[in-house]
Amino acid sequence: MSKTFKDLELNKQLVTAVEELGYTEPTEIQEKAIPLIMAGHDVLGIAQTGTGKTAAYLLPVLMKIKYAQGSQARALVLAPTRELVMQIHQAAVELGKYTDLRMVALYGGLGPKTQIENLKQGVDLIVATPGRFLDLYRMGEIPVKGLNYLVLDEADKMMDMGFMPQIRKILEVIPRKRKNLLFSATFQPRVEALSEEFLEAPLKIEITPSATTAATVEQAVYRLPNFKTKINLLGYLFENTAIQRAIIFCRTKTVADNVFKFLERKVVGAKNIRILHANKGQNTRINSIEDFKSGEVQVLVATDVAARGIDVSGVSHVINFDVPLIYEDYVHRIGRTGRARAEGVAWTFILKHEEYHFGKIEALIRTQIPELEIPSGVKIEETPFEENQEMLKAIDNQRKKEDPTFQGAFHEKKAKNMKSTSKAKPSAKRRR
Repeated sequence: MSKTFKDLELNKQLVTAVEELGYTEPTEIQEKAIPLIMAGHDVLGIAQTGTGKTAAYLLPVLMKIKYAQGSQARALVLAPTRELVMQIHQAAVELGKYTDLRMVALYGGLGPKTQIENLKQGVDLIVATPGRFLDLYRMGEIPVKGLNYLVLDEADKMMDMGFMPQIRKILEVIPRKRKNLLFSATFQPRVEALSEEFLEAPLKIEITPSATTAATVEQAVYRLPNFKTKINLLGYLFENTAIQRAIIFCRTKTVADNVFKFLERKVVGAKNIRILHANKGQNTRINSIEDFKSGEVQVLVATDVAARGIDVSGVSHVINFDVPLIYEDYVHRIGRTGRARAEGVAWTFILKHEEYHFGKIEALIRTQIPELEIPSGVKIEETPFEENQEMLKAIDNQRKKEDPTFQGAFHEKKAKNMKSTSKAKPSAKRRR
């Protein structure tokens, strides 16, 4: 018999809020983590995105701090991006709606005045990016003596984004006597080293093997010759497939802008699409996510800044227009679909110089992704000389990385030509 949230000894206020959100029984990570955190253990939770890990740590922490008390925060959640901070804060507000607990979100991209005012009104739970938390602490706006709980969410991403120096500075100033929780979608060696440094006798919960993709996501790849053919395929898929709601991930802001302009003008129209990347202003980014969440728009084009900060039900398709160079990001990208046991589709477009990186991704997730044929209705474009040269140069660099003695395709071609020339000389001599 499966457990209910009542079986996890949560109070009536939290259980009521959970039920109103439509959750009838806990996910595996919630069922395992909540009792351990409630019992006072440090916990290391490894669970892929979309498994309910946010509630797995928020519910017991809200239960432990229980009610508003004093003016200083007693729990701190650190997350790598402003989008994720906003998502976690929203989840905390929804789960704690029948309590009097005060939650504040702290993140960059806008002035700190409003956030400082919120802190001064009293706070029980802070959700923050490491940088903004440190800034306000140094300004004397965040007393830390009352902190009893520290949560690091998306620890692997925080390490990838270079937040470790800031996290270590935070660890130096907050009380040593506290409970620590670390959650990550992958268990890289660096995450393991951090857990040993940060957690005290932790209990590890690993719901699926590290870097495993959700079974509810149907994955496939298209192998394509160039950028223009990628664009043609993208347009074809939108015109010939039932795509209810999609996120398209691009590696750079320039590519994201180009994809957005193409879809906006020729495929879905301006009312049905938004774009999200680091060059967009804070309000634009917030509005884009809200429009997508509400269902007002069908398509969101994004760089990896959004890979972990969007918790939207009903995303039917994730399209990797580019292969990510941080391989764990593939797991987080496709985790935007197939959430909460729903089914989803993830397509990845691969050029020849991206084969190397996709091979590494398949090794990481221990899965060979099936290939789909390019539909006959897609126009295959000629590859421009400059684009082909760039791809060949990238392939050379990949081969050098694997084999330091490799001197490059140009060098090999030159050596081959010299060899064939030297072979031809004796025959010319004989003719004389």
